[in-house]
Amino acid sequence: MATFLYKLGRLAFRRRHFVALMWVALLTLAGVGAFSAPAAGSTSFSIPGTEAQKAFDLLEQRFPGASADGATGRVVFKAPEGEKMTDAANRATVAKTVKELGDGSEVVSVTDPFTTNAVSKDGTVAYASVRYEVPGMELKDATQNALEKAADEARDTGLTVDVGGDALQAEPEAGAIGEAVGLAIAAVVLVITLGSLVAAGLPLLTAIIGVGIGVSTIAVLAKALDLGSTTSTLAGMIGLAVGIDYALFIVSRYRAELAEGRAREEAAGRATGTAGSAVVFAGLTVVIALAGLTVVNVPMLTKMGLAAAGTVVIAVLIALTMIPALLGYAGRKIRPAGEKREEATDADASSPKPVKPNLGTRWASFVIRRPAAVLLLGVVGLGAVALPVSQLELGLPDDGSQPTSTTQRRAYDLLSEGFGPGFNGPLMIVVDAKNSDDPKAAAATVSEGIKDLKDVATVTPAAFNKAGDTATITVIPGSKPSSTQTEDLVHSIRDGVASKADADVLVTGTTAMNIDFSQKLSDALIPYLALVVGLAFLLLIVVFRSILVPLKAALGFLLSVLAALGAVVAVFQWGWLGGLLGVEETGPIMSMMPIFMVGVVFGLAMDYEVFLVTRMREAYVHGESPSQAIVTGFKHSARVVVAAAVIMMAVFGGFISSGESMIKMIGFGLAIAVFFDAFVVRMAIVPAVLALLGRRAWWLPKWLDRALPNVDVEGEGLRTPAEKHTDPDEDRELVRV
Repeated sequence: MATFLYKLGRLAFRRRHFVALMWVALLTLAGVGAFSAPAAGSTSFSIPGTEAQKAFDLLEQRFPGASADGATGRVVFKAPEGEKMTDAANRATVAKTVKELGDGSEVVSVTDPFTTNAVSKDGTVAYASVRYEVPGMELKDATQNALEKAADEARDTGLTVDVGGDALQAEPEAGAIGEAVGLAIAAVVLVITLGSLVAAGLPLLTAIIGVGIGVSTIAVLAKALDLGSTTSTLAGMIGLAVGIDYALFIVSRYRAELAEGRAREEAAGRATGTAGSAVVFAGLTVVIALAGLTVVNVPMLTKMGLAAAGTVVIAVLIALTMIPALLGYAGRKIRPAGEKREEATDADASSPKPVKPNLGTRWASFVIRRPAAVLLLGVVGLGAVALPVSQLELGLPDDGSQPTSTTQRRAYDLLSEGFGPGFNGPLMIVVDAKNSDDPKAAAATVSEGIKDLKDVATVTPAAFNKAGDTATITVIPGSKPSSTQTEDLVHSIRDGVASKADADVLVTGTTAMNIDFSQKLSDALIPYLALVVGLAFLLLIVVFRSILVPLKAALGFLLSVLAALGAVVAVFQWGWLGGLLGVEETGPIMSMMPIFMVGVVFGLAMDYEVFLVTRMREAYVHGESPSQAIVTGFKHSARVVVAAAVIMMAVFGGFISSGESMIKMIGFGLAIAVFFDAFVVRMAIVPAVLALLGRRAWWLPKWLDRALPNVDVEGEGLRTPAEKHTDPDEDRELVRV
């Protein structure tokens, strides 16, 4: 591996014009393709294998043309103080709004609140329901604009008017200001770490090019593969973070090779052969984690994972080829400004100036002296932060979790005020009585059984299809959609009422779909974790040629991801520091958060593991003692890993400014997970464990050692005969990297 990448790095350095033009051409081609590609619209959402999805599919068959999964909009009206919605002027406004909505495109039906009893008991709140042909995420912009226009015109008459439902559903977008701040912080960190504007600019430039190619390619394929903006957001987030990190690692190693006196082309080759090997395997762990999301069998997650994995592959390829090419252009400017000025002064010096140990060296030496105390403090600290995980409640965000500035949230609150909290999450019961002797009696039995359950506010009469073999019953829970009481009600209907009916009974609707989605993700978490961690464990055995080092890496990851989830629960479910982060409404944690964090954080955690420990492994293979190898690894890699972690935290933290609770939660979760994993697990727990294990850390059964391929990540094959015979105990000059 190291020899191949060494040759590739030297080739890219020599043929830098061709390599640079190739990547620019690919970026241009992808950009032109994205610009001319047909608009993708929004993605559809389905959860194969769940009861809610089966009910939707059954409704499509038995109620043709009814658009069972079509979007719904609720235009909610509230009368001014001292008035009622039944007043003549207010009735006239509602009638005009209903007529305008009925004339819109993609509209199946519009209900008049005064003919459907959709007026609150006190007469102050009413709503009109609009049903559309397609799901909310597939509605045309013109249709959504018509809905908003009708609400605005009604609002001009003095009524309070807001729109709820999923008709105005938009795919979440991150805050552009937050992203810009994240990039600015990344730039500052790179300048401080590398001490050169040119060196700092290379990782940013290549990362932006890689993300540009990846996101543009997603835009080109969006229409054909039904990819939405959420897919691009995740791919951009991950691609930018790893792209900067991978380039930073190779640039840092290149400068270290220059400091040892190697020619520029040789230094580029060696940096690509050694640091590039770590980049390849780090990238592979991220790809495994993201592509592994396919085992969940949720199309949306599968597409998001594969698209993000593709962007990571591009980031790896750019780091291995474009970085060496750009290093060829950079010349001496890649070195820190102070170093370049000192070269002339030091050239005639009789002896080199002593260099003080850097912070990484001093920290590693401290950990080696007190490994047990550091290990205990790190594990206990992360364990304490992880405690809230025991109270984790999963669900999907609804309009009740939106900021109070949105019309969806205001409509949600108005409906809760006028009709009760459960009105925002009705359950649709589908009674399949095709094989029943008396379909109407079967539906009546189901209705009566539901009325006897706890937390039921309203049960509507059964509505049959034309064939008379299938009925729908609407149930209004007594609690809000995201509550545990509503989830218990769904299970009671499925487990209790359905078992006593002379028909197949299915529960569906948005609330039931969210519950099924959460359950499906929970069931898939353990198999997914076993697959991803298992494959990465095998990969790391090949990289480190050790059993205990990969095992320690996996256990450390589990500790950091549990601590991160604990922090997410404390902030978004309990409300701790919620005001500081702009969390307006606490509630269940997004159901995809655990499996999503496992996928993304595992890949990133293994990045730091590979970056840090490969340098230790390299020093150990080259003859240093286990303790000295730990110090050497920290001397050369700690600064880079810290910079990479701060950059990732800045990139992910930029998404916390988003108004969407889902994006805010993802940004916070990933940022805090990177903090725990990089600064606690990799910087403290890892060296402490390795110090306690000593030579046993690098133990590998002889039969396994013979069976494994030699990928030579540490670059042993690149050493010259003179280097191989150098005394390993000889004091080495500490250099700035």
